[in-house]
Amino acid sequence: MSDRNRTGGTSRTGDRTRRLFIGGEWTEPDHGHYEVINPATEEVVGLAPEASREQVYAAAAAAREAFATWSRTRPEERAAILDRAADLMQRDFTVNAALAQAESGATTGTARAMQAAVGAARFRRYARGALEPVEEAIAPQINEAGPMGRAGVFGALAVRQPVGVVTCITSYNNPWANPAGKVAPALAMGNTVVVKPAPQDPLSVYRMAEALEEAGVPAGVVNVVTGSGPEAGEAAVDSPDVDMVSFTGSTAVGQRIAEVCGRGMKRQLMELGGKGAAVVLDDADLDSAAAGIGTTFSFYSGQICTAPTRVLVQRAAHDALIGKLTAYAGHLKVGDPTDRGTVVGPVISAAHRDRIESYIELGRKEGARTVTGGERPAGLDRGFYVAPTLLADCTNDMRVVREEIFGPVVVVVPFDDEDEGIALANDSDYGLIDYVWSSDVARAFRVARQLRAGGVGVNTIGRNMEAPFGGFKKSGVGRDVGSYALHAYSELQAIVWPG
Repeated sequence: MSDRNRTGGTSRTGDRTRRLFIGGEWTEPDHGHYEVINPATEEVVGLAPEASREQVYAAAAAAREAFATWSRTRPEERAAILDRAADLMQRDFTVNAALAQAESGATTGTARAMQAAVGAARFRRYARGALEPVEEAIAPQINEAGPMGRAGVFGALAVRQPVGVVTCITSYNNPWANPAGKVAPALAMGNTVVVKPAPQDPLSVYRMAEALEEAGVPAGVVNVVTGSGPEAGEAAVDSPDVDMVSFTGSTAVGQRIAEVCGRGMKRQLMELGGKGAAVVLDDADLDSAAAGIGTTFSFYSGQICTAPTRVLVQRAAHDALIGKLTAYAGHLKVGDPTDRGTVVGPVISAAHRDRIESYIELGRKEGARTVTGGERPAGLDRGFYVAPTLLADCTNDMRVVREEIFGPVVVVVPFDDEDEGIALANDSDYGLIDYVWSSDVARAFRVARQLRAGGVGVNTIGRNMEAPFGGFKKSGVGRDVGSYALHAYSELQAIVWPG
C-alpha cells in the first residue's frame, strides 16, 4: 500500500484530523478544520476540513476531467471496484461502526446493522447494478414516405447514459447508508461524484473514500469536500462542472438547491422532509400499530424522514392506542448509545435538541396534551437527549401536526370515518411514506391507494429495498433505491436507424 493510502485522509497533525479528497489527493483545507462533536458525550470525535469555494470547484473540475474516462470503462471494471470497496468496508466494519456511532449518536445496534452494514451492502448491490442492461429495444415502426424521407421500417433503442458529474449532499442521520445509496449507484452508472457530507458527521464519508481509493477507483472519480457552514455546499451545487445534484435533507434547503439547479438546468434527485401519516383504522391490530409507530421514539431518536410521526386514529381505537403507545415509550431505555440495552440515544446536536423542545412547548401552547415525555431525561448531564414524547388531543391545524419535528415526538389526531382519515392524511405539504393499519387487508389497500405519498406501508414499517423510494409534494423529486437508483443517475438517449 502506498504512503498516501496508509495516511489516508488523516493529516500529520494527528490521526483524527481529516483532509479533503480532491482529484485522488488528500489535500489540506484552505480554511483549517472544525470540531465534530459526539452528541452523547459532547466530546470531540475528530477534526473535519473546512474547504474553500475554490477547493470545491477544484473537486468538481477533477470529477469533470475523470468523467471522460470513467464513463467509458467496462461495466465489469466498475463492478469489480465497487465489490472490492464493499470488501474493504466489511474488513474495517468494527472501526467504521464505532466511528459512525461516535459522530452520529446512534445506538450500537443501529450503528452496526443500519449504518456500517447497510453502507457496505449498498456498494455490493450496485456492483451487481453496474452489470444491469442499459439498453432497451423499442418495437420497430413503419414510416410512410414523406418530408422526413423515404418509407421504411425504423428500429430504435432507448439507452441509459451517465449524467456526468454528480454532487451528492448527504444527511446527518445516517453517515454510511445515505452516502452509499448515492455514491454507489452513481459510480455504477459511470458518473463521477463530488460528495459533500452533512457537517455534523462527515468523518465516516472519509473512511468510505479511503476504501474506494484502496479498491482502485481512479483519481478524480470520487471527491470529498466538507465544511461547517454553507460555503462548501453552495459551491458543490453551483459549480459549472456539476451536471446533477442528489440531496437528502430538509425541504427548505432542497428548495434553495432546486432554484440553483433550475438556473443551470441541472438534474435533481431530492429526498426531502416527511411527516408520515399512520392511519390506524378501528379494526387494526393495535399492538402491531403501536410497535410500528413506537419506533419513532427510538429509531435514530426520531431523526428519520420516513417515521410515522403523525398518528391518525379512528375514534373507536383512540384511547386504547394512546395507552399502548404510552406503555411502549415507558419501556424504552434512554441514555448512552454504547450501553447495552439503550434504545433511545441522543439527537445530533444541542441546537437540534433545543428545536425539538421548542416544538414540544409549542404543542402545549396550541392545546395538545403531553401524555408522556416532554421533559429532558433525568440523570443525563451530558449529551443532547430528548425523552420520547407523545402529544394527544391534537388537531390538524396545529404546527406540531403539520411541520416536521425530526425527533422522538409523536402527535395523535382522531377521526371518525375512513374518508375523513384519508383526507387528513393527504392534508399535508409532505408525502414521503404513509402507513395503514387494518385487519382487513382489502380495506387497508383501498385506503393505501388513495394516499398521496411515494410509499405506503400496510400493517408494517418495513420496506422492500428494491422498491422505488421518493416523495410526493414537498417530500422530494425523483425515485431511487434498487434499480430505480441506476435510472435516477442516468439520462435516456434514443438511437434510431432504418431497417
